[in-house]
Amino acid sequence: MDRGTEAGATPSPGAGNGAVEHTAAGRIPLAVVVVDRDGLVSHWSSGARRLFGAPKEEALGRHVVDLLPVSGALPEETDGTPFGSHATFDGLGPGLDSSLDGRLPYPAAGRARLTAAGPGRTDVLWWAYPLVGPGSERLLVLAADAAAMRHEDDDVSFERIAPGFALHTDFPGAEELARRLPEILPSMSVGEGARIVSQVLELGYPVLEFSQNDRVPVTPDWGVPRRAERRARRERAARTQAAGASGTQDLPDDEREDLEYVAVRERLEFLNEVSGRIGTSLDLSQTILEVSRAVVPRFTDVAGTYLREQVVAGEGFPDGVPDTTTMWHRVALEHTDEPGRWDDVVPVGEAMPFPAHTPFFQCMTTGEPVLVPRISEQMGHMIAAQFEKRDIRPLITHRSMLVVPLKARNVVLGFMILLRHPERVEFNDMDRVTGAELAARAGLVLDNARMYTYQESVAETLQDSMLPTIAPRMAGCDIATRYLPGTLLGRVGGDWFDSVKLPGSRTALVVGDVMGHGLNSAAMMGQLRTAVQTMAALDLPPAQLLRNLDDLAQRLGDSYLATCLYAVYDPIAGELHLANAGHIPPVLVRAADGRSELLDLPTGAPIGVGGVPFEAVRVRVAPGDRLVMCTDGLVEVRGEDIGVGLATLCESAAHPAASMDHACDTIIRALNTCGGRKDDVALLMARLNGIASEDVAVWRLAPDPVEVGRARAVVREQLRAWSLAGLADNAELMVGELVTNAVQHTHSRRIELRLVRGDTLLCEVDDDDHTLPTLVGAGPGDEFGRGLRLVSALSREWGASGTGAGKTVWFELTLPRG
Repeated sequence: MDRGTEAGATPSPGAGNGAVEHTAAGRIPLAVVVVDRDGLVSHWSSGARRLFGAPKEEALGRHVVDLLPVSGALPEETDGTPFGSHATFDGLGPGLDSSLDGRLPYPAAGRARLTAAGPGRTDVLWWAYPLVGPGSERLLVLAADAAAMRHEDDDVSFERIAPGFALHTDFPGAEELARRLPEILPSMSVGEGARIVSQVLELGYPVLEFSQNDRVPVTPDWGVPRRAERRARRERAARTQAAGASGTQDLPDDEREDLEYVAVRERLEFLNEVSGRIGTSLDLSQTILEVSRAVVPRFTDVAGTYLREQVVAGEGFPDGVPDTTTMWHRVALEHTDEPGRWDDVVPVGEAMPFPAHTPFFQCMTTGEPVLVPRISEQMGHMIAAQFEKRDIRPLITHRSMLVVPLKARNVVLGFMILLRHPERVEFNDMDRVTGAELAARAGLVLDNARMYTYQESVAETLQDSMLPTIAPRMAGCDIATRYLPGTLLGRVGGDWFDSVKLPGSRTALVVGDVMGHGLNSAAMMGQLRTAVQTMAALDLPPAQLLRNLDDLAQRLGDSYLATCLYAVYDPIAGELHLANAGHIPPVLVRAADGRSELLDLPTGAPIGVGGVPFEAVRVRVAPGDRLVMCTDGLVEVRGEDIGVGLATLCESAAHPAASMDHACDTIIRALNTCGGRKDDVALLMARLNGIASEDVAVWRLAPDPVEVGRARAVVREQLRAWSLAGLADNAELMVGELVTNAVQHTHSRRIELRLVRGDTLLCEVDDDDHTLPTLVGAGPGDEFGRGLRLVSALSREWGASGTGAGKTVWFELTLPRG
C-alpha cells in the first residue's frame, strides 16, 4: 500500500481559509463525524473542526444538518482542478442528505463543494456508512479536503482511494466502532477490518489512504461526467432495492432499465471479485474459510458453511440424495456480530442431521436456493428445536435468510446459511440469483479442493500400506527409519526399506529405489518389496537374492528398473553379509573411535538390467557399530557432485546422538532435505548391538528318539543357569515337540538345537528336511497334528523358515520382568 507520508502529515485547512497547504500524496487527514438515530452529532473530530469550521464543543449534541448545511445545487461549472467538470453543491450533496435523515441503508460516497465563510471554496470528498446493530449511533460520516490532492505530477488512481485510520484520534467511541467496522465497510473482510481497528485503538488518527491494490467499497463522485452517471445509477438502484423490487414498477421505462442495468452490473462485479478471492489454495480448510469470508460483510452479515460427512472425512464423492439421516458438519462460521456471540451456541465442528420440514433440508434435497425474507417467531422456534439445551432464536429470529447449495456435478456437497441483520435490507429475488451463482462457483472450488484432498489421502494411504512398520528392536540390533516424499503434490514414490527376521537370530536389512515417481513406481516398488521378503524368508544368500530379483524384474517388463542394497546381519558371528545392485554404498560408523566410512562394495547393475553378476562381501562389525543405508534422494542435489552429499552423509552419521531417532534427524537436517528436495528419501539406520557368546547355547543332536529326552534336559539346565527357571516347563515341553518332529523328518544325522537369550528367549531347531510344517486340525483319534498347535498356544511367537540346507522351526518366549 502506498502510504506516502507518515501519519503526522500536515492537515489541510478548514473552511474559511483561502490558502491550501497540500499534504504529501498518499495520506490526507479525515473529518470523522458520528450521528445517532435522532440525527444528533455524538462525535466530532478535530479534523471535522478544521474542515467544517465548528468547534467540538458547539457540534456535539446538535443536529447534523445544521453543521453540514445543504442549501441546494449551484449551476455546473468547471473549477480547473484535475478532477474535471462536475455538478457542485453547497453542503454534502443529496446522497448525504438521505444518509443524514436515516433513509439510506447502504454505504454511499460523493464529492461536493462547501461554501466557505471567506472568498474560497472547499472541495470535499465524503463517505457515509450506516451503522447497524445495537447502540444509538446511526451513521459514520468521513470527509476529506479534495484540494489536498491537487498535485500536478501525482499518478493516483482515484477509484482506489479508501478511508482508513492511523495516528492521534480523539474518537471516544472507537471500541464501538471496532465491533461494528466489518458491518460498515462492505468490501472489507474481518481480517482487514481488524487491521484498521487496531490502528484506531492503538494509534488512532484518521487519515485517507491511497491504495493501488485494494478495491473500494464505494467510490466518491470525482466529477467526471461518465463516472457521475454511473454514480447516479448506483444511487437509484440502491434506493430501489431498499424500497423493494416492486418499486421499479412505478418508474419510467428508461429509468427502470437503467436501474436494472446497474443492479445486474454491480452483482456481476461482486461475483467477479468473489471469484478472485476464493480458490487460491487446494487446501480444503483454507478454501472453506475463503468462501465464508468472501461474502461477509458485503453480501451478508452471517455465513455458516455445512459440508457432508464424506466430504469432511476426505472420502470419495458422496452418493445419492441427502436425507434426514445425512450428517452435516459445520465447518465455518463467519459473522459481524460481537466476538463469541455465536461460538458457544453453534460451534464450528459440530455435526447434525436436519429435519425434513426445515429450509435447509429443502435446499439440500432440491439443490436450489431457499429464500426466507424474514424468519418469523414460529420458524425460529422450529429451527431452534433441533439444538438441544441451546436457544438460537435470538440469533436468527427476524433476520432475512438465504440458504444456497454448494454443488458439483449435480451432487450437493454442502450448503451455506446466509443471514442479514434485521436493520439491513432483506434478501430479494436478485439476491437469490446472486447467491445461487456464488454457491455454484464456490461449489466447484470446494470440489477441486475435495478431490485434491481425497487424492492426497489415497496417495498417502497407498504409500503407508507399501512401507512396512519395522520393529525398533530385532535380534541383536536396534532400527530407526525415515521416509520423506519428494514433493507435496506427489507423495507416492518408489523408495522403500524393510527388515526381515532370519534363522539364527539374523536380520535382513533392505533399502531400494525404483526409478521414476508416481503410482507406477509405487506399484513396482510393492511388487519388488514383496519378492524380497519372500526370497529373504528362504534364506537366500544376498548375491543370489539380487540375481533372482533381477530375473523377476525382467519377466515383469522392460520398464522395471530399480537399485537395491541387501544386507544380512549376524549378531552372533558379528558380521555383515552385503550385496549391491546399483545402489549408493552404505555408511558404517565404528563405535570404538566414532569414525565413519563408506563401505567399498561391488556396485553391480540396477535390478532389471539383466545379464550382470552380483557379488557379496562380508564385513566384520563390533557391538555398537551403526549401519546407515539410504536412497540417493538424501545425498543427490541437481547440479552438484554426489560425492559432496556422500561426504556430508558420512560426517553427519558419525555425529553423537542421544538416540537412534535423534541420529536420523541429525542426518536429515545436515543434508537439508526439507528444502529444495525433489526426490523421495528412504533412510534406515541399524545399531549393531551383537549377541554375546554367553547368551547362546548350541547342541548337536542325533536323529534318534532318545535325543528328545536329552534335549529337554539340557534346555532345563541352561535356563536354570540363566536364572530363567520360570520358563523351563513350557520351554521344555515345546522343545520336545520340535525335536520329535525333526527326528521323524530328517534325512541325515544333523539336527541342531539352539537357545538365544536376548530381548526374548529364542529357541531354534534345524534339520535337513525342506518341507515346512503347517498347523493342521487334529481329531480325537488322530496321532499327529497336536504338537505345533501346542507350540502356537504356549509361545509368544513361532514360525518356520527355509534354509539352504533344510529348514528352521523356532519359537520365542517373553522374558520375565526384573
